[in-house]
Amino acid sequence: MTEKAQALREQILSLTREFQREAFPAREFEPGSSTVPVSGKVIDGDDIAAVVDSALDAWFTTGRWAKEFERKLARFFGLRSASLVNSGSSANLVAFSALTSPKLGDRQIKPGDEVITVAAGFPTTVNPILQNRCVPVFIDVTLPHYEVDVTKLEAARSEKTKAVMIAHTLGNAFDVESVSAFCKKYNLWLVEDCCDALGTELNGKKVGTFGDIATVSFYPAHHITMGEGGAVLTDKPALKVLIESFRDWGRDCWCEPGVDNTCGKRFDWQLGTLPCGYDHKYTYSHIGYNLKATDMQAALGVSQIAKLPHFIERRKENFAYLRSKLQSLGMEQWLMLPEATPGCDASWFGFPIAVKLDAPFTRDQLTKTLDAKKIGTRLIFAGNLLRQPAYEGWEYRVVGELPNTDFVMNQVFWVGVFPGLTEPMLDYIAETMHAFAEQSAMLPITA
Repeated sequence: MTEKAQALREQILSLTREFQREAFPAREFEPGSSTVPVSGKVIDGDDIAAVVDSALDAWFTTGRWAKEFERKLARFFGLRSASLVNSGSSANLVAFSALTSPKLGDRQIKPGDEVITVAAGFPTTVNPILQNRCVPVFIDVTLPHYEVDVTKLEAARSEKTKAVMIAHTLGNAFDVESVSAFCKKYNLWLVEDCCDALGTELNGKKVGTFGDIATVSFYPAHHITMGEGGAVLTDKPALKVLIESFRDWGRDCWCEPGVDNTCGKRFDWQLGTLPCGYDHKYTYSHIGYNLKATDMQAALGVSQIAKLPHFIERRKENFAYLRSKLQSLGMEQWLMLPEATPGCDASWFGFPIAVKLDAPFTRDQLTKTLDAKKIGTRLIFAGNLLRQPAYEGWEYRVVGELPNTDFVMNQVFWVGVFPGLTEPMLDYIAETMHAFAEQSAMLPITA
């Protein structure tokens, strides 16, 4: 790059930061007039400048920014590898698909094998099981943790069970120590969906480091963002090769884009019934996809991951503040407030709230009131996946009646605690709920 080009680049990046300050100034919160989002990205001039900087490379596909982000993310987890993909949902698909590789021998997951999971969650934790023609086995969750009931694991296992794939819900951790011990006892794969729980720890150890493979998401609602993006993490080099094969068209070659002959025998392989010496770069060992992310996405991730420790602390602070506020207002007489799993230091994604069955109002009445007051709410995703039309006709197995999962579907919602929320916003959430509850309690009961 010439000196003039470098000077122009620096000028462009400086102007980009100035533009961000001018175009997106901080605004004063006005209760009832301003919106209180349930989630959102927290972006500054450095973030936008990083995206522009990557665009000025004119590379666009996966490149140096992606490699840097993968190194930083793996270091954050303390794992050997992180493989960047284009979304958290793609991360789950790649993670599970990697375990179907014939290269795993007796541990290969095959069509018809069973995978233990939960129905109270997001579809793309379960969809890869079905997409690979396996059978999900659903067990219930606990309240008020909204995590897998580990006492049901033994009843869920059969001779066909090959894996457990479960998400850590809303930043809380499921009892992954018990689940991990169960998986080791029966030689099962464990996939931890950490899309909502980046930075959560259980007894001092980060979630995502207990199992064989972990996934994370960088959608704008999540702890850090790339706009769209996700990653698959593992400490096992053999699994990393499989993960990146399924991500990269199913290819057998492991050379980086733009790099040839890393193995030193590109034209010497004999695989399948291909002619000996067929170009290894165009040899495919799996039925894969192209799920890579762009360098522009990765550049935003590189900038955002530097802020991750601060974002995690802000989420914890907002969660603690809102919980304390709701308690001080006496809301526990009507609402079940969330609790972290014992031993969990949660990097909260959201603040789940259950409306008690004997409350003088319903969950839907409360969420409609909050919506009218410009306070964002969400349900715990699909509620009970088995009630969703998408899963009609699919083969699955259920252990018990899933009463708590139905309770989640009917009674639970969540509000935000992301770093963009301030104490006045959290006060407004709590006070709005309190005013509605008090008014509902004074209304006469009708048949």
